[in-house]
Amino acid sequence: MELSNSTQSNEAQPAKQIFILAGQSNMSGRGGVDKHKQWDGVVPPESSADTSKIFRLGPNLHWEAAREPLHQEIDSNRTCGVGPGMSFANALKERVGVVGLVPCAVAGTAIKDWARGTTAYEDLVRRVEAAAAHGGGEIKAVLWYQGEKDTFTEEDANSYKENTERLIVNLREDLDLPSLPVILVAIASGDGRYIEKIREIQKGIDLPNVVCVDAKGLQLKEDNLHLTTEAQVQLGRMLADAYLNHFLI
Repeated sequence: MELSNSTQSNEAQPAKQIFILAGQSNMSGRGGVDKHKQWDGVVPPESSADTSKIFRLGPNLHWEAAREPLHQEIDSNRTCGVGPGMSFANALKERVGVVGLVPCAVAGTAIKDWARGTTAYEDLVRRVEAAAAHGGGEIKAVLWYQGEKDTFTEEDANSYKENTERLIVNLREDLDLPSLPVILVAIASGDGRYIEKIREIQKGIDLPNVVCVDAKGLQLKEDNLHLTTEAQVQLGRMLADAYLNHFLI
């Protein structure tokens, strides 16, 4: 069978260290996006492309050179800007080699929207399986930034711990990776009254190979919800430090 150019290039690429980017809009990135939903196009040096070492799984399930906005056409019908993924990858590449990023975040999702069987969850599993199959590589960790949507009601806040832990267990089962590392971000913002409750749950998840980095104190945009471009760069470095300190063998 004749291979397409995209398939040939996929097979020619070296094996990747694969990282899953999931959650809601602060993971998909709103750095540099203004109130009129226009991205300013500014890419800090820490988030720059490296066409030989940093790749993303695109919407067509093929590997391509990664560049901002990473979630363009994946967090669909949204204007995406700078997120933490590229600064994370740039901070890691000299230690781990070729980095493969699998963007899966969906803006506005609550934790219940990531239950097994939901569109978001099943798309994540499908994309990760394709990432490992197309061009090879090893799935190394999930980077998870979500929770702002669950700060509004007591019911959502009370079920957040159980739903988050079930998500991690389900992912490990469905990807057949029982020790898959997960790096959670404790949220920095939210419009609901249960922000601190969600933050405490995130910092207290008690499962093996789960660590948490705290986004509190990182600069927010005028909407008081999304991280600025500079804050996203900082967060990417924090996530890289967490991976290097806890999981790099």
